[in-house]
Amino acid sequence: MSEQTSCYHCGLPVPEHIHLAVHIDGEDRAMCCVGCQAVAEAIVNSGLDDFYRFRTDNAPTGQEVVPEFLRQTQHYDNPDIQRRFVRQLEDEHRREAALILEGITCAACVWLNERHLRSLPGVVEVRVNYSTHRARVVWDEREIQLSQILQAISAIGYLAHPYDPTQAQAILEKERKQQLRRLGFAGLFGMQVMMVSVALYAGDFYGMESSFRQLFHWLNLLLTLPVMGYSAVPFFRSAWRDLSHRQAGMDVPVSLGISLAFLGSLWTTVSGSGGHVYYDSVVMFVFFLLLARYFELMARQRSSQAAESLVQMVPAIATRVLDNGKEEAVPVAELQPGDRVRIVPGDNIPTDGEVITGQSSVDEALLTGESLPRPRGVGDKLSAGTINIESPLLMQVTEVGQDTLLSQILRLLERAQSEKPYITQLADRAAAYFVLAVLVLAAVVALYWWQISPELWLAITLSVLVVTCPCALSLATPTAITAATGTLSGYGLLTTRGHALETLARATHFVFDKTGTLTDGALHLQKVHTPGKRNEAECLQIAAALEQHSEHPLGKALIAAATDFEQRVNLQAQAVVNQPGAGLSGTINGETWFIGTSRFIQAQTTIQISEQQREQLEIDGYALVWLANQQAIQAVFALGDSIRPGSPDLIQDLQQQGIEVLLLTGDHQHSAQRVAQAVGINKVVYDLSPAGKLEKVKALQAQGAVVAMVGDGVNDAPVLAQAQISIAMGSGTQVARATADMILLSEQLPQLIRGVKTAQKTLRIIRQNLSWAVAYNLLALPAAAMGYILPWMAAIGMSASSLLVVANALRLVDKPKKTE
Repeated sequence: MSEQTSCYHCGLPVPEHIHLAVHIDGEDRAMCCVGCQAVAEAIVNSGLDDFYRFRTDNAPTGQEVVPEFLRQTQHYDNPDIQRRFVRQLEDEHRREAALILEGITCAACVWLNERHLRSLPGVVEVRVNYSTHRARVVWDEREIQLSQILQAISAIGYLAHPYDPTQAQAILEKERKQQLRRLGFAGLFGMQVMMVSVALYAGDFYGMESSFRQLFHWLNLLLTLPVMGYSAVPFFRSAWRDLSHRQAGMDVPVSLGISLAFLGSLWTTVSGSGGHVYYDSVVMFVFFLLLARYFELMARQRSSQAAESLVQMVPAIATRVLDNGKEEAVPVAELQPGDRVRIVPGDNIPTDGEVITGQSSVDEALLTGESLPRPRGVGDKLSAGTINIESPLLMQVTEVGQDTLLSQILRLLERAQSEKPYITQLADRAAAYFVLAVLVLAAVVALYWWQISPELWLAITLSVLVVTCPCALSLATPTAITAATGTLSGYGLLTTRGHALETLARATHFVFDKTGTLTDGALHLQKVHTPGKRNEAECLQIAAALEQHSEHPLGKALIAAATDFEQRVNLQAQAVVNQPGAGLSGTINGETWFIGTSRFIQAQTTIQISEQQREQLEIDGYALVWLANQQAIQAVFALGDSIRPGSPDLIQDLQQQGIEVLLLTGDHQHSAQRVAQAVGINKVVYDLSPAGKLEKVKALQAQGAVVAMVGDGVNDAPVLAQAQISIAMGSGTQVARATADMILLSEQLPQLIRGVKTAQKTLRIIRQNLSWAVAYNLLALPAAAMGYILPWMAAIGMSASSLLVVANALRLVDKPKKTE
């Protein structure tokens, strides 16, 4: 057995399963833990590797030196712990997790985290949502562990934790309180500075002894120091972090402006030169910047409330029923598929499952936008986060953790909010270049005024640096996208892709599938024709008695219709013979009856059905079921899809918006035309295969159309993928939902027009915000460079600009109103 290797840093034995090393003095040196590796790398990267040559004893262990946070991250590699927040993807080695990031202050922070993580081997995808400060990370566990990802984020000055709604709220509340304290501190000392500054300004007009002026300068310095040392620290920390990673964030010009103003004023105070000081401008910069960021934090919290409210609907504790009938309270995280859970009225359902005992109604408003509770009984599915209304239910758990419908919805919503539309990417790139341009311009302005009028160079340079901070430019789109997606999810229209709103706003054509989209996808009795002596109620009961012996969907629809009919008669059919694909025959009260196709009736009886008679009945495009005895046809049942409620209203609204509407279906002509006429669609193409639908959409796109496709089935997946914007029905197949850019969870078609109008409004607001941000800078920058804007004016203007775009974006926040 080989001798165990010792850690080169601390001297402790290296466990057999640990394979960590740091390149020191030309060799790879073994390390016993991530802590020692982090410390050794920090020593080497700082050029202090001579430490290892001259040391007289082993260094302290990494566990003693490395921050407590790095040690805690090791726990997140435990599969049992990961089960609560990590999802395994189709590739068995790939994992996905949602993280909450601390320390994000601007779009540059988002860019830095995304770029840094993408550079790590094994990280497949990274998306950071600026509005919610949440990151979605996909990695290959063969190359990297979650703990290493968390440590990599920590290495660049941020903290990351697995997303947990309780922890996220705690972090947000901690950030809010901290910002409020810094804001209050800046306001308190700032008021004192302003009072002294008023005396100094009065002295400029009425005269003041130099000794008093100098005293007031020193007093202002003492009052400004706490603001610089506490309230302004986040700006300096963020700027230093950006510069250390060669990134020019929006806090760089701000910190530079504050520092120049303070240092210039400090020099005047210490030297006693009697020049102008800018302590009042410094405290105003800090106060108004903090004020703007505080309101931005509140706006972020408000715009992401839809997603947060979904998460918070899952209870922490569930009542599990044991095999012996006893009940125990357990954390929801410990539930497993197959467990039985009791849900009393008023309780939130803890996870996905199926009712095994009980009858009640369930409020699914937060999930689907449907305001009315839905009945649920034995065999019906329940979803995590919904609310049991009336009676106790016993549920068997089917899905837990990341596999529940609620978790899938949250992942899709988070993906949509973190993916950046083209217009957002353009704004982010512009903001990054703009900061560099401002720094260069400020240097040019400073040099110019130093030569022309040295006493003005500092004040003018400060105004240029502060007034042009690109906060408004960076905030213009993320707040609007988050607010819009949150609002639509409240109405049951889930946005799953970042480009969806932008593309939906530009849609010129809406293409609908028929079955399951414009219709409800289930067969219902539509008409009854009774040419014989029996009335409708009698014929329905006879048909239901025969169809009890069949599993055909048409038969089930007839049974349902007979059950709902007011005049119920309990009939029993005997000696039933089933001919699959044709019909059934049987005896009821001694009389022989036949039900099925017209050809089946003719083959079993002497009754003749003319082609004209058949065509006349088939003209509506319904499926026909014929009922006869030996003497004559007694009834013809017409069955078909019912038009989904709200379909005609949606089509009318789309057409009024100038959007062209088409129906593409694989059904036959009569059925397709009946539905098209019922909902008001003029252009319909029928008898289409999935490939045929795909070709039709491609042909529209070739003519320059922006196509929105609405469908629900597996055969819609190719055309959903081809359309520029795809919308799947909530009850559609998994394939269709996975392919779609938006999902209509509520299945209330009129909500689609709300989606179109919200998307158009979102695009308008983003354009307004960007236009304002650009116009503001185009006007303010020359004015500041020419000396027309004083430093305190610049502070107010920059903060007001940021608050304006945030307030404009919040116009998209709309709380759904429940119907009575």
